Amino acid sequence: MDYKIINEYLTSIFNNVLVIEEVSLRGSRFKDISIKEMHTVDVIGNFSDVTPSFVSKELMVTLGTVTTCLNNLERKGYIERIRSDQDRRVVYLHLTKKGRLVHRLHKRFHKAMVEKIIDGMSPEEINVMGKGLTNLYQFLEDLK
Repeated sequence: MDYKIINEYLTSIFNNVLVIEEVSLRGSRFKDISIKEMHTVDVIGNFSDVTPSFVSKELMVTLGTVTTCLNNLERKGYIERIRSDQDRRVVYLHLTKKGRLVHRLHKRFHKAMVEKIIDGMSPEEINVMGKGLTNLYQFLEDLK
């Protein structure tokens, strides 16, 4: 496979994943959540002791952008803010029952996607693909 085809596939895959995730949300009972809000829910659901600053760093957006998103998610019932008992200035973010439900749905989509990617691959092929993805990941991390 040559450079041009790999580049076209990567671009197409990136765009398609975002569109399909958005369509999947719109077709579910979670119509009121945007893909950006879903990614915020994902960060909160994947880590413990999550603060708004942590979400901002993970999503590579400003704290103001995260605050607006968190206000929307809290208003819609997906997250709750809980002040630290040790330091009242610190706010931790937690998923509500509704938030945990949409988070599980999102994780299920990603699990199915990964299973489809590796379907029929030998362990060696999976390792080679993993090496390429690790290289891509490191390249993108270095650009942050």
